[in-house]
Order: sequence, then structure tokens, then C-alpha cells
Amino acid sequence: MPEHTNEFGQPIGEPMPGWGPRPLPSGATLTGRYCRLEALDPARHTRDLFAALSSARDDRDWTYMSVGPFASEVDFGAWTREAASSTDPRHYAVVDQRSGHAVGTLSLMRQDPANGVIEVGSVMFSPLLKRTTVATEAQFLLMAHAFDDLGYRRYEWKCDSRNAPSRRAAERLGFGYEGTFRQAVVYKGRSRDTAWFSIIGSEWPVLRQAFDVWLDPVNFDDDGLQRRSLTDIRTRIAA
Repeated sequence: MPEHTNEFGQPIGEPMPGWGPRPLPSGATLTGRYCRLEALDPARHTRDLFAALSSARDDRDWTYMSVGPFASEVDFGAWTREAASSTDPRHYAVVDQRSGHAVGTLSLMRQDPANGVIEVGSVMFSPLLKRTTVATEAQFLLMAHAFDDLGYRRYEWKCDSRNAPSRRAAERLGFGYEGTFRQAVVYKGRSRDTAWFSIIGSEWPVLRQAFDVWLDPVNFDDDGLQRRSLTDIRTRIAA
């Protein structure tokens, strides 16, 4: 990328002619081949989500979440009502196309339309969703919505620096690690160092192509196992 300078010869950032604030996410339904993302609706999604999340063998999935675990569907319903009323974060339910049931949630949060920056967060995936094609497509649909539909230029992922599964997921999906903010947050009575990851607009075309190839049914055998990994596909396209 060429270096830009001002009239004093000082290096400055890339010009942004015609730039204006991006739209805020509206909660429109996003439909893919394997799942759809619906604006979180307590009446339609609470029972399915609580049943799916309760299928876990223990509460370890809640360790790095700012909320939970929930002792009952009533308690969880109080959270879904509060979450559904929020526009930032904007929460979505992940609905499996085959079963028609909600099996997890995620959100678009820390929305900064003036600068075109937005974060995916509140990723609450049940055992029915983890390590599935549906889980990957859900992340892809929200990513594509941010970049392609809304025109954002930076898409962030942040997590507790000690949350190894979240860090691995970010890297698999194509996020680049940017560093760790020490003692950034206090939650659940403990300190959190926050690991920052991002995807920027110039990286999105390669990532989008890789997701398209990985999600194609021909990439899976009769048992539903991938023939090529997302990381391998992305590396080959970038090369």
C-alpha cells in the first residue's frame, strides 16, 4: 500500500473519499443453506435455547460468558427478554434449518457506524451447534451481513485471553490476532485480560470465497465430515 503524506510531508492514513456512517444492524433475518439467523424473540426462542444449552454435561461453557449459567427456564427467559430489547448488542438466534429449532445465539455489538467498526459477541453455542457446519455458517452469515449488506470496514472478535477455545475459533474463522489488553474488564468477580482479533475489509474477499468453498455440500463426505479444512482452503486462495 502506498504511503500517503500531507502538505508537511508527514505520513497520514489512507484517504476515505465519500465515506459516511454505516447503517445500524436492523435484526433482519439472515438465511443460509444450513441455518438462519433470526432476531432473538423470547416467545419463539427461549424454550428451544434453554433445552439446547441445558444438554451440556456441565456448566463449563458459561465460564467465560458475562452471564449464566441459568438455573431454570424462567431465569433464562428473563435474560432473553432483556437481550431481545437491546439494539446494541443486537442478538440473533441461530435456527437449524433441518430441525427448525434455535440452538444458539450470537450478536453484533459495540456498533460504531461512524467509523465502520462492529464486533461479534455473546456467542452462546449449545452442544447441538458446536463443531458443526451450522456453527460455521452462522458466523459467516453475520460476517457477510456486516461487510456486504451494511458496509462495515472492521469486524472484531474479543475474548478472555485465557479462553483457548474462543481464540482457536477466531483464528480458524480468519481473524487476525492484534494483541492483549491487560486488566481490561472485571466480570464475575475476577479480572480479565482481553485478547483482540479482527478482520478488515481488504481481507474479506478472500475469506468470503473460502467460506463459500468450505460450505459447499461437495466439501463434505457421506458422513458429513469435511474434505478440506477452512484454513487450508483460505491459505490456497490467498496464495
